[in-house]
Amino acid sequence: MGSNKLNTTGFSRRVFVLGALQGSLLAVLGGRLAWLQLVQGDKYKTLSDKNRVSFKLVAPPRGEIFDRYGVPLALNEERFHILLDSSRSEDIEESLRRLARYIDLNEEKIQSIIKKSKGVSSFVPLEVKNDVSWSEVSKIEVNSANIPGIYIDNTSVRNYPLKEASAHLIGYVGSISASDLKKDPMFSLPGVRVGKTGIEKAYDKSLRGDVGNQRNEVNVRGQKIRTLEQNSPGRGDNLFLSIDAELQKVVQGYLERYKSASCVIMDAHTGAVYSLASHPGFDPNIFTSSLDKKQWQELVSNPKFPLNNKAISGQYPPGSTFKMVTALAALEAGVIHAGTTVSCSGQYQYGKDKFHCWKRSGHGTVNVVKSLMVSCDTYFYKIATDLGIERLSDMAHRLGLGEKYNFDLNEERAGLIPDQEWKIGRFGQKWKPGETIISSIGQGYILATPLQLAVMTSRLVNGGKAVKPWLVGYVGEQKMYQEQWPSLGLSEKHLKLVHLGMDRTVNHKDGTAYQSRIEERDKMMAGKTGTSQVKKISSYEREQGIKNEDVIWRHRDHALFVGYAPLKSPRYVVSVVVEHGGGGSTVAAPLARDLLLEVQKRDPAKVKINF
Repeated sequence: MGSNKLNTTGFSRRVFVLGALQGSLLAVLGGRLAWLQLVQGDKYKTLSDKNRVSFKLVAPPRGEIFDRYGVPLALNEERFHILLDSSRSEDIEESLRRLARYIDLNEEKIQSIIKKSKGVSSFVPLEVKNDVSWSEVSKIEVNSANIPGIYIDNTSVRNYPLKEASAHLIGYVGSISASDLKKDPMFSLPGVRVGKTGIEKAYDKSLRGDVGNQRNEVNVRGQKIRTLEQNSPGRGDNLFLSIDAELQKVVQGYLERYKSASCVIMDAHTGAVYSLASHPGFDPNIFTSSLDKKQWQELVSNPKFPLNNKAISGQYPPGSTFKMVTALAALEAGVIHAGTTVSCSGQYQYGKDKFHCWKRSGHGTVNVVKSLMVSCDTYFYKIATDLGIERLSDMAHRLGLGEKYNFDLNEERAGLIPDQEWKIGRFGQKWKPGETIISSIGQGYILATPLQLAVMTSRLVNGGKAVKPWLVGYVGEQKMYQEQWPSLGLSEKHLKLVHLGMDRTVNHKDGTAYQSRIEERDKMMAGKTGTSQVKKISSYEREQGIKNEDVIWRHRDHALFVGYAPLKSPRYVVSVVVEHGGGGSTVAAPLARDLLLEVQKRDPAKVKINF
């Protein structure tokens, strides 16, 4: 009996000890649970959300560009690209090396992505490869469980349907430069491109749009399960241009007959530019994907400068196309009138210097109209001596030379119209009378772009209105252009004399462009030839009768022509420059004739911009 009592007492003691231990463990666990839930609950909730919720910025679709008829000039095409979400990968380098088992990904690219990841927020995906093939997409999708953080997404790639024909006009987009990355959060997003040249650059901000964002639920591999919240990006504005895409292609085709040439066709009254072309060109689509070093080197080393938009940045001595400026300046200043004549013997003597007319035997007695028709240099030498450089310079500026127009392309250059103040500032020397004589025929220091020559001609034939050129008609639904322009205050009588000289240049049998006339009466044109000297002719060369085609190409004269049509009711103005092409009458005038016929057939002025 005593033994049973002893056993019962021992058993009770063991039960008590075990119960105490269990209670202690439960107390510790309860305390730990309370600590995790009450004290550190927010922390672990955040960690849990980070494990299942992914936040990312969303790039907006870039606005597209269309011509006046609604024909696309710059479009977006959907492609696939490979992205890396660094927040879903514990080791970026390891993820990239695993990816390299399935696609072509070299060591240089891997290191570049790793370096870029150090300066980018975790919610911004890293672009690994763009324009991915279906074969690569399928390999990655099948093996996605083995490549943490890697996923496929679609992106927009810019496409330029007109290729070379629109390269200088529309420009192209390219990768973000390091200096631009801090300007806009959007710039850090994969696949985002910015305008580098042309309309793409000038209107980049409008085309770009506004960035959006998404919160997505994802699985352990970083694959999206569903979208929790979305703020859609704001699409970039579409642009609608004054350009006629079909005419642009035709013009580019004509220019390809020459080694280097440019052209502008515009509306003399409204300023709408219907075609603006430069040759040689390039395919802007090569810049939207991967431009290799060899392709780039071929473009930048080409002596004909295919990357330059010669229509707005090429600066040339205007040659005899400038003679209308001299004639109008002298008429407006009262230096000459309709009946003022000059006798041309083939040269003009001023002091000890002789200034030669292009026709060595001379033109005989000429007045202002005939001097334009036969392009007599001597007539303009004489009147410029009486006119002076200041009045000549003033008229050139009034007609739009020597200035920028705040045009829609950033590459526009101002040309040069010299005067006394300019020469003192540039060379520290006084202006000489002989320099005025040379300036009167568009040589010497004077430089003009094809766009400026088109504007000059427009102002001469539209009744003396200060028209300016424009390309962008609408940004979205916002109208960007004007069609009414202020008067320059020029005499109608004097303008008619200049018109008559341009008419006879083309349509009189003695005119320098008579062989290029348009015989269809409702499409007849008028204009002025020009040949601008590139290399000074020596006395020996003049005596030997060395011809333009006898010298190397880069030393040959430029061929120019400015003109308008129809003759009786001017609407379309053309300006062409054929670099080192030789004579304006034999090269540039026939080209201008063909282009004026083409634009009159299409008659784009009758069509409002379709937006």
